[in-house]
Amino acid sequence: MSDMRESERRCKILISASDADEMISHAKACFPQEACGLLSGNIEEDIKRVARIYRMTNIDASGSHFSIEPKEQLAAIKDMRARGIVPLGNFHSHPETPARPSEEDIRLAYDPAASYVIISLAGETPVMRAFHIEDGAALDEEIEIFESYL
Repeated sequence: MSDMRESERRCKILISASDADEMISHAKACFPQEACGLLSGNIEEDIKRVARIYRMTNIDASGSHFSIEPKEQLAAIKDMRARGIVPLGNFHSHPETPARPSEEDIRLAYDPAASYVIISLAGETPVMRAFHIEDGAALDEEIEIFESYL
């Protein structure tokens, strides 16, 4: 696949500040292990709008990799269907390394339509980045965090 086709498939991710804060809170609560979770919402053209995040349990209980608890993942997918939203991707933390996919993250990226969000806790301030991973290549996706207006 050419770089142009890959870049055309990348999406912009819109996420509320409260959801971003919840993801970071989950990452901090799981430290020094990796946190993990699912992103869901709607897709319009090249924009993924996150409507709901799901905190998941890392059954590996590891600081260097994660596996989502299967029963929690199934329950989240059922909840998404009931709400009329779709899976958008997943998120996980890197407790002590930068917010970029590790070789294992790239090797295990199973869905080229998914966005992979990584939260690094390695510095004083958490860093959140998103990636499109396909055919062994990780390309940046834009994340826009917005304030919720109720």
